[in-house]
Amino acid sequence: MRVFKGSFTQQEPIPQEAIEAATEVMRSGRLHRYNTAPGETAEAALLEAEYAAYQGAKYCLACTSGGATMAFALRAAGVAPGEAVLTNAFTLAPVPGAIAAVGARPVFVETTDNLTIDLDDLAAKAQSSGASILLLSHMRGHLVDMDALAKVLADHNITLIEDCAHTMGATWNGTKSGNFGLAGCFSTQTYKHMNSGEGGFLTSDDPAFMARAIMLSGSYMLYERHGAAPPAEAFTDARLNTPNMSARMDNLRAAILRPQLRTLDSAIARWNARYQAVEAVLKGTPGVKVPVRPREEFYVGSSFQFLAPGISEAAANALLAGCAARGVELKWFGAKDPVGFTSNHQSWRYVDPQALPQTDRVLAGLFDMRLPLTFSVEDCELIAAIIKEELERVLQPA
Repeated sequence: MRVFKGSFTQQEPIPQEAIEAATEVMRSGRLHRYNTAPGETAEAALLEAEYAAYQGAKYCLACTSGGATMAFALRAAGVAPGEAVLTNAFTLAPVPGAIAAVGARPVFVETTDNLTIDLDDLAAKAQSSGASILLLSHMRGHLVDMDALAKVLADHNITLIEDCAHTMGATWNGTKSGNFGLAGCFSTQTYKHMNSGEGGFLTSDDPAFMARAIMLSGSYMLYERHGAAPPAEAFTDARLNTPNMSARMDNLRAAILRPQLRTLDSAIARWNARYQAVEAVLKGTPGVKVPVRPREEFYVGSSFQFLAPGISEAAANALLAGCAARGVELKWFGAKDPVGFTSNHQSWRYVDPQALPQTDRVLAGLFDMRLPLTFSVEDCELIAAIIKEELERVLQPA
């Protein structure tokens, strides 16, 4: 019986160039982004300019986490306490958490079998909720038809904020995720596409919005020290009317990230080779559905998802156990209780319960795993073969 011996939580080491840059920051003692010597530009400001250029956005704000960027985006967009905010039913806890953090109410939208937001349900709930904002989670790197989404949003006068934690570098018809609406929110948490432990970026082309976000992050009156900020006149009102929430990125994390940004596109190519190796084995397996990747979508395959529609709870647990015994760590979104990072809308009891039968059906058969770059393509082929064998075992007719 074949067994995999790698670790699903082991990331690649931080590049030597990043280690040296971080060491230099520590030697200087100037870790705070505004603690700079005369004539010096902070690492955080340099990173903002570089990420804005990579993203093709006018403005970029470096923050302490992806969750912080979403909360800032909602507040800077004018979301008020008690207001309804539309979002995916299939997402991770920081997304409804960001909505709750500004005192708003998440209104969950159903999920399709391809793990994207259901546009028909979105249109219906936009109408019924009166919401003016969609916080769209590109969950696990799956992009909805962004052209069709744009029509729904225009028809209902909905402003788009994108959660791109899993789609940094992904595109739809050549446009990068994060550039379709008012703002894009990105994460540099360890399991994302760049690794600073925690961290995030907020991007936008709207100067007034970004001025409010920069003030929210805790810039005091030092906003002109940002590397990709709007002009000073954009801060005329925001500087005195916006609370300081103190969630700035520090220079140490910025120093770690700058070299990683320069190799991000090559990392994406490596992830996609691993994703495609798994896909080639599991696609077409009886009883299994692999989400369809439209030709318009350029994705980042840093994780892999498949569905076993109609699988029983007992069979799902048997699959998890059988794979684990052979060294393969799967997550199941249909579990009654949240496990680690994996939870679903029924676990978020700070949100009013909502009937989501389609999403519940999808999640009941949904399995997920990371594809760290410490795995080789051959590792991924072995992992997929083990999953296929265990699926055939648990799904075989009684």
